[in-house]
Amino acid sequence: MNTETLENWNPWWASKEVPRVLAGMKRSIDPLIFRSVKEKEIIILTGVRRCGKTTIMYQMIDFLLKDVLPAQILYLNLDDEMLKKESLEAIYSEYRQYKNPDKKAFVFLDEIQNISGWERFLKKRYDLQDSVKFVISGSSAGLLRQEYSTLLTGRNLTFKIFPLSFKEYLYFLKIDYSSINTLVRNKILHALREFFETGGFPEVFFKEKEIKRLLLKEYFDDILYKDIVSRYNVTAKKISDLAVYLLTNISSQFTIRKIRNFTGLSIDSIKDYISYLEEAFLVETINYFSYSIKESIQRPKKSYALDCGIRNIAGFKFSKDEGKLAENLAFIELRRREKEAYYWKNKGEVDFVIKNKDNTLTAINVSYADEIDERESKSLLEFKKEFNKTKELILLTRDTEKKEHGIKFIPLWKWLLE
Repeated sequence: MNTETLENWNPWWASKEVPRVLAGMKRSIDPLIFRSVKEKEIIILTGVRRCGKTTIMYQMIDFLLKDVLPAQILYLNLDDEMLKKESLEAIYSEYRQYKNPDKKAFVFLDEIQNISGWERFLKKRYDLQDSVKFVISGSSAGLLRQEYSTLLTGRNLTFKIFPLSFKEYLYFLKIDYSSINTLVRNKILHALREFFETGGFPEVFFKEKEIKRLLLKEYFDDILYKDIVSRYNVTAKKISDLAVYLLTNISSQFTIRKIRNFTGLSIDSIKDYISYLEEAFLVETINYFSYSIKESIQRPKKSYALDCGIRNIAGFKFSKDEGKLAENLAFIELRRREKEAYYWKNKGEVDFVIKNKDNTLTAINVSYADEIDERESKSLLEFKKEFNKTKELILLTRDTEKKEHGIKFIPLWKWLLE
């Protein structure tokens, strides 16, 4: 193991601080992430590639440096080809001999899915009660798969990281929305249009418009090739075609048979490929709402992108698609708020049905247009008539705010800032 590689990834060993360029701007993330860094459980940060997990790790290191010695902190980015050649056991042993033989260690392992056997290494060190705290990250929901969770059950705290929320986007733009007047409102609406177009990847925010598109395309390719093609040994064009189809048709219902007719893939392959796309956090699908599990599974699904910028760069656009993008943004925010969403359709359609903790239901429609179609309200009222446990009806709009027939009309931008 080359100790120079360790030095390169841990500049605080020499400078005693995290370089500002690495710490980045503060995010509105769960403060429990920082508070739990001194607990014994393994912290898992999971989320789409480039969403900011690495920056959050650096911020955690910066937080730790207030109380521990720089040499007690080891950070490794396991995308590094030099590190991929070594076992975690060998790297950890070298670190202990070279830098920290006896004090408690805080070990940050970024993109850990690149190293085989990582979960057994962590379990061994945890069970031996080594004086070490692990923080790991990965760009795959596979980190939470049953075989991994079985080994790490009771030993981990998991946090899902998203690209920037609209609140964070305004913070990055230095737009203060604590008091809303006409000027601030116009700035917010202008920012929302940009957010529709380029999404919330932190690094993309700081680039010029032309560079944003190039960077988003690179992210899309990296997710496909590094997180899916190389991991599952699938044909790049086939998985790419499916991804483009789902991203183009966000918010629309689809069936496996319809995709089979479009792509020529087998039904089993389509099911596998969709699961790979979901594991890589590129898309997410939702089911039809029904108290019958069988009906919920058998009905068509709907797909959404986990970032509007990725959707726009990869999917085909025939117009500004503001209606679809507004609905997609509402979905992302619901997932950020840890809400499990479904859709419902009878005579009318409800975009999102949320099961609340008290078993009541919230029904949400999105109508991002200058004039709200009457059917949007009728669909919500139809749903409430069908399900007496419905607690709240919400219609997210471009700019309309009122309450009518028990329906809350809320501007999308205002709802995003709640």
